[in-house]
Amino acid sequence: MNNQSIIERLRAGELLRKDDPEYGAFGEVVSRTIRLCVEMNTTATHVDQVRDQLSIIIGNPIDESTTIFPPFYTNFGRSISLGKNVFINHACSFLDIGGISIEDDVQIGPRVNLTSENHPLDPGDRKTVIPSPVLIKRNAWIGAGATILPGVTVGENAIVAAGAVVSRDVPPNTVVAGVPAKVIRTL
Repeated sequence: MNNQSIIERLRAGELLRKDDPEYGAFGEVVSRTIRLCVEMNTTATHVDQVRDQLSIIIGNPIDESTTIFPPFYTNFGRSISLGKNVFINHACSFLDIGGISIEDDVQIGPRVNLTSENHPLDPGDRKTVIPSPVLIKRNAWIGAGATILPGVTVGENAIVAAGAVVSRDVPPNTVVAGVPAKVIRTL
């Protein structure tokens, strides 16, 4: 029998199924996160308040050099890691069950979606969650309305153009654009 908690198992990449004996504990974290996000998005009137309230949601302090503009949405919250000098613009959504790590000096435009979870193609198993981490490396810039899919690493200094849908790793020092995103330029 596995002695790890469901959260530890998710971080290790284990699939999440509704029949898991600890699914209730997972659901409690999600309910808490929903409540805290609603509170943050409706009550925070200063960037310091947003940073403080999001620190509570993710369970780790966010550096004072990082700025998050509300509204900000997350479904789990416990698997987000934010570096220093990060800027996250309005209306971003981080689905972080599989883990989202953002290194220092990253800029994220408005309405960006980072999703670290997927579902099996098999219709009989579709409610299972497949966690797969997203990593945004140092000094990357994610343009407005871009979507980063599960398992993707955006390389150092890379730029993801507005509206791009990124399904594969982005090499460092490149610009990607389109649906699906492709390298259009080297920096």
